Amino acid sequence: MTKRRKFNDLAAAIDAHPERRSRVERIAAEMEHEWRLAEIRQARRLTQQQLAASLDTTQGSVSRLERQTDLYLSTLRSYIEAMGGVLEVVARFGDERIPIRIGDSHTEPSPS
Repeated sequence: MTKRRKFNDLAAAIDAHPERRSRVERIAAEMEHEWRLAEIRQARRLTQQQLAASLDTTQGSVSRLERQTDLYLSTLRSYIEAMGGVLEVVARFGDERIPIRIGDSHTEPSPS
């Protein structure tokens, strides 16, 4: 059984160490820059109907896909490619970024 801790105690532990506080702030800033699929589509000036036609599916299916919290990478790749993009998956270890190729994708990742 895990011991439960109050949020205020956890926050105080983070605040007590400047390097922890810095890491939490960096992660929070990175999360602010993450886009939802619908936001990407809208920024590309595409409607759900237009994207559905490219994906050979229905507008309702695109709507459901955009609201999903768990996707197959192949589904996400198809969605991004239908908008003219390329999906890149990267593992991060500190400052090190390692591009990951999944499946038989023939598209080379761009240098980071």
